[in-house]
Amino acid sequence: MIGNNELLERAEVYGNWYGVPGDEVKKALDKGQDVMVKVDVQGAETIKKALPQAILIFLMPPSIEELFMRLKKRHTESAADLDLRLKTAEKEIEQLPIFDYTVINRWDKIDLAVSEIQAIITAEKCRVNPRKITL
Repeated sequence: MIGNNELLERAEVYGNWYGVPGDEVKKALDKGQDVMVKVDVQGAETIKKALPQAILIFLMPPSIEELFMRLKKRHTESAADLDLRLKTAEKEIEQLPIFDYTVINRWDKIDLAVSEIQAIITAEKCRVNPRKITL
């Protein structure tokens, strides 16, 4: 898909490749459907360049300290990997101005984050001059 330029965005993150198939996004948009993709900051920047009218929501922890505790409790990263993830998170938070909205993902309050994202979607659909997103 990379060689055929079929991905809307792609990135290597912590040694794994991720990408968003452009054809699937285009099909959904052509049907008038909403499309949500989960990408890192680099992916969000790439999508914003390809689709300037895209709506970007930054999902973030309440603090770097809480992020550290969440990652530590998972027991999935070495100390070096944990340190890298925290440094990456700090750099990503610095990119907040490229996003349209921010939602805080609080521990044990996922329903609140979901409600806030739903409210953003509803608000965008109620715009007097809605953003027309086409690929």
